[in-house]
Amino acid sequence: MIDNSCLLKKEEMKDRTIVPDWLPKEYETFHKIVTDKTFPCYFGMGAEKKGELRYSFLNHDDWSHLPNTVEDFLKLFEEPPFIRHGFFLFVEPEQEEKSIEYYREYFWDILNYLNDNDQEPWPVDYPTDPDHHLWAFSFAGEPFFVFGNSPAYKQRKTRNLGNSLVLGFQPRKIFEGLEGTSKGGIMSREKVRERVEKWDQLPKHPDISHYGDPTHHEWKQYFIGDDVKPITSKCPFHQNNK
Repeated sequence: MIDNSCLLKKEEMKDRTIVPDWLPKEYETFHKIVTDKTFPCYFGMGAEKKGELRYSFLNHDDWSHLPNTVEDFLKLFEEPPFIRHGFFLFVEPEQEEKSIEYYREYFWDILNYLNDNDQEPWPVDYPTDPDHHLWAFSFAGEPFFVFGNSPAYKQRKTRNLGNSLVLGFQPRKIFEGLEGTSKGGIMSREKVRERVEKWDQLPKHPDISHYGDPTHHEWKQYFIGDDVKPITSKCPFHQNNK
């Protein structure tokens, strides 16, 4: 860990000389779930098995490394070969499990913290208003799809990856060729969603769609409910118009 960055590979997630005591167990749970042969997301499963994912962690009392860590993750895309890397952030587990609302608020607090500490301008091709259907969370000039997972999900089991709040960050560039309106994207999405319904006890959440759908809001897909009720609240993201 250098330059106040904590970007980790899978073997480092078990190294107790560089990670907190709680992390190896949470990573083992994550690994077991994501590599289960019936896990719905083929891409996540394959990336975890091949060591293409990157990780980090947050203790409740120290988030200071996070901006540099995400910047270091983005540096992986600066030179070939092009690999569809994903980044998973594990948050220190609570002493007692909390509600969906608690974890959702924590999730957005993290994104707001990143935004407040972003040294780069918002990408010009992406709206700053989260109510615009083409909005996407952006950091260091790069747009992401971010999704939250927590132990409070009891029915949507695909969003429960252990005792930690876990944030998955996927740069939008890794979806090139798999866009929501492309043939490959449509086929891949339908296969994954069919498998999701076998895992979960509920049908697809009404706020789930594909990026660019003018009838949906991207931010609502980031932390869905453990139900089939559309999210009606205002977006918790506070845009820094630097």
